[in-house]
Amino acid sequence: MFIMDTWQYFVHRYMHQNKFLYRHVHSRHHRLVVPYAIGALYNHPLEGLLLDTFGGAISFLISGMTARTAVAFFCFAVVKTVDDHCGLWLPWNIFQLFFQNNTAYHDIHHQLQGLKYNYSQPFFPIWDKLLGTYMPYNLVKRPEGGYEARPIKEF
Repeated sequence: MFIMDTWQYFVHRYMHQNKFLYRHVHSRHHRLVVPYAIGALYNHPLEGLLLDTFGGAISFLISGMTARTAVAFFCFAVVKTVDDHCGLWLPWNIFQLFFQNNTAYHDIHHQLQGLKYNYSQPFFPIWDKLLGTYMPYNLVKRPEGGYEARPIKEF
């Protein structure tokens, strides 16, 4: 998890900082201002190769996990990533109970004021917190039902 998080954080952040990569590659994913589950995998093929394929291969090779463990781990990572983009805060959702990097956390990243924050994915916010890109948020109950993630920082 640490290896994958490290790879994902730095490549994801670089895609935001490099104007060419953002404009021609990563911005496709950010067309989803309001994330939805399958939108997690809505990206440019180069982004899929860099983030997912290379990130998975590096995690597999460095960790020394078995092929069976790798299948279980990568299935778990994909389900977690899809859940992070679902846009729904469900109180009984096990991912939202055990991971600080969850649906609300990633919703902030997809909001316009959060584009330069909350890059960490798919498991832990450690790199955001260490490198100053963490944007705290509150869950605010909406009058029409459900919750909305709102940044605590105002810009």
